[in-house]
Amino acid sequence: MSAGWVAGAVRAKALVGRYPGADGAREIAGGPTLGDALRRLATTPYARYTRTAADLRPAQRAVSATLLWHLRVLAGWLPRGGARLLVPLAAGFEIANVASRLPAPDGRRTEAAAEPYRLGALETAWRSLERAGTPAETRAALTSSPWGDPGGDTQWALVTGMRMAAARRTAVAVQPARRWAQGRAVLLAARELFVHHRSLPEPVLGDAARLLGRRAMAAATYQEFRERLPSSAGWALEGIDEPGELWRAEARWWRTVQADGAVLLREGRYGPPVVVGAVALLSVDAWRMRAALESAARGGRPREVFDALV
Repeated sequence: MSAGWVAGAVRAKALVGRYPGADGAREIAGGPTLGDALRRLATTPYARYTRTAADLRPAQRAVSATLLWHLRVLAGWLPRGGARLLVPLAAGFEIANVASRLPAPDGRRTEAAAEPYRLGALETAWRSLERAGTPAETRAALTSSPWGDPGGDTQWALVTGMRMAAARRTAVAVQPARRWAQGRAVLLAARELFVHHRSLPEPVLGDAARLLGRRAMAAATYQEFRERLPSSAGWALEGIDEPGELWRAEARWWRTVQADGAVLLREGRYGPPVVVGAVALLSVDAWRMRAALESAARGGRPREVFDALV
């Protein structure tokens, strides 16, 4: 293993160790007000971006921005070419940037005031996407990039196509994260097909079939979909008997990423698996912290409710 990967892995572990973890999130979630939660958050690594936030949504976005900053820092620690490992894992930020620029179905802009996330070396095609002035131009920019054709230029088609493409790209390029990518594809497909009852555009269906198999994607019912999933992906819906319970599967997906990430961080020696494990744990912490802030904004939900969620 090169000295660069050893140094990157050591620093990745140190970065994870600074985060507040489940206990810190639980403390923030139990706060009586959002203001109390933000004052507590100011003593954590999230302070870089959250110190100026006063409302819930900006505070949650600031938590995400902190995560992205630390992923960029981590990418800078890796040897030449190492940042490519992190690009698919940071794809959600580019998706959020695109989504914020697209008109909603009623014609309004979503999150019109939000500044784009600064992706740096972790961008896939953001400079081209940022120049796109219409949904059709956005589709064209995606098609000519590693994202691929989403199959349509509506807001739903563009965002759904990018989300499934992110799962496909992660599964191909980041082997330690392939299980998570398949689980994410399961949840996305199940929600679109059996909650919203929407047919997937052909390119999205193709990406999903690569990850989950054509038999699963041809299923007519939720039960058939569950039964036809490969064993490597079926865990995502284990015990989830109805589409309306997918929120439980979503929470379990995050817990699975946390458990797998901890194993990678502990047993991955000093190579890429340690870095992937660190990204997993940092991402889970940010997800948990966003949930904690929402809990505090609602007056501090009972601790049992927060624990059941995260």
